[in-house]
Amino acid sequence: MTLKEQITEDMKTAMRAKDSERLGTIRLLLAAIKQKEVDERVVLDDVAVVAIVDKLIKQRKDSIEAFQKADRKDLADKEASEMVVLQAYLPARLSAEEVTAAVKAIVTELGASGPGDMGKVMGAVKAQLAGKADMGQVSAAVKAALAS
Repeated sequence: MTLKEQITEDMKTAMRAKDSERLGTIRLLLAAIKQKEVDERVVLDDVAVVAIVDKLIKQRKDSIEAFQKADRKDLADKEASEMVVLQAYLPARLSAEEVTAAVKAIVTELGASGPGDMGKVMGAVKAQLAGKADMGQVSAAVKAALAS
């Protein structure tokens, strides 16, 4: 079963259970997937769906931060509950040590050195670790690896 099919099944389950919060979040995710498919006239695979989930989670994190600054705990809590639902569709994340090891291996493989090679390394790392690691964490690891 593909990730998209799993999300659709989860939507049906949420409908039957009358879980409106979960249902709303899943519908939002399916709408984002459908929008991407219509815009690009393709059927998305699991990797592309994970990328969309990642994007939506990043949006939730940014919203939570903004709502907390504005002292809107009610809205921040809503975004946090949506983020929990979305995180269920991500594959298991790599630990910081695993990310650092993977980045060092790619830097060595490419023979990169110095901050000038950041783009080249990030391209290779993104291809290998997409959906498996937080890209903010990956970027920090690449900077650290290139600085040493």
